[in-house]
Amino acid sequence: MNTNIQTLLLKPITKVGGEIQLPGSKSISNRVLLLSALASGTTTIHNLLQSDDIERMIEGLSELRVEVAASPEDGTFRVIGNGGPIECERAELYLGNAGTAMRPLCAALTLGVGEFVLTGNDRMCERPIGDLVDALRQAGADIKYLENEGYPPIIVNAHGLAGGQITIQGNISSQFLTAVLMASPLAQQETTITVAGELVSRPYIDITLDLMQRFGVVVENRNYSRFIVPKGQRYVSPNEVYVEGDASSASYFLSAAAIRGGTVKVSGVGTASSQGDIAHADVLEAMGATVRWGDNWIEVTRGELHGVDIDCSNMPDAAMTVAATALFATGKTTLRNIYNWRVKETDRLTAMAAELTKLGAVVSEHRDSLEIYPPDTIQSATIDTYDDHRMAMSLSLASLGDAEITINDPGCVSKTFPDYFEKLKSIVQQ
Repeated sequence: MNTNIQTLLLKPITKVGGEIQLPGSKSISNRVLLLSALASGTTTIHNLLQSDDIERMIEGLSELRVEVAASPEDGTFRVIGNGGPIECERAELYLGNAGTAMRPLCAALTLGVGEFVLTGNDRMCERPIGDLVDALRQAGADIKYLENEGYPPIIVNAHGLAGGQITIQGNISSQFLTAVLMASPLAQQETTITVAGELVSRPYIDITLDLMQRFGVVVENRNYSRFIVPKGQRYVSPNEVYVEGDASSASYFLSAAAIRGGTVKVSGVGTASSQGDIAHADVLEAMGATVRWGDNWIEVTRGELHGVDIDCSNMPDAAMTVAATALFATGKTTLRNIYNWRVKETDRLTAMAAELTKLGAVVSEHRDSLEIYPPDTIQSATIDTYDDHRMAMSLSLASLGDAEITINDPGCVSKTFPDYFEKLKSIVQQ
């Protein structure tokens, strides 16, 4: 037993209100970094998220001899593009538990010539990558597993990517398709990617296609079941990119307002956002909160919340926040199509069921869904976070009840939102 684990005691919060400026989106930040590295020209990135996952990508690119420089004066980052495949004969990249670095880099490194080992922490080596590797092998990639079949660590023996006809599974993680899409414009042939089965998290694919277009690449999207990427394309820097706020991060503050507002306004996402997790605000409205929108902001005011039955396939991260919000709703809440929770930073389905039960909820866990019956009163509990930032952040909302909540390993939020607990404290109105 680890007796040195850090804990954070959260006192009951009776009211919240105020405004939050959101950190940059993790998903957009790491995509922009990689596209900037593959592009011709220099890209200046504004509002890049500064967190562990982004640091893993920056460190990885630096190991690959891509210049990424921070400007302390204005908080921007500058990436000097390679103008094509990354040129580095050999590298070993440690990517922690950053799926948004591991998967796209795995694909991008097949484009050049060299030998690359990609590894991560213990949990990353339990997260499947087989569907991505299978797809890349169809396009001519030479990728081998160094330990367990279907999981990192892997070695990429790169000699260029042929392209051609690729079939990829769509039901586990949209990051696999994103990785293949981002690499395909630099393949030797036109590439047609066929998605087998239902594609989860479609909004993340929209983010990918939008950013690729901003870097000058065209992809034909045939109803998310087939993507055609013409050969001979090149990424060209748009010179400057502004990373919009993180919609997943917005969900915690918006739910806090729905439960214990007051009114909370988040700035950095709104009707103009491409992120699927902004649908969390629609769920709060369906639960009984009042929601107002602008192009770049969302505002929520408390309501009398009731349970909902929702398909979460397009908002898997924010669905965790809905699970925590369900503690304060009247009646049952059912979250459906969340199987991919099981292959995230932890098995989030099992973990969420266990921690909600500690708080007094009655929870039924199924293969790809969760049924939550709220308690009459939130119970005081010590929340295990499983080295998973979203477990810590979503379940911190339990402190909006009448009991003290202890968060184990609160530092795990550094993966995407290092100052989360300070931001949460800033909207408390005791």
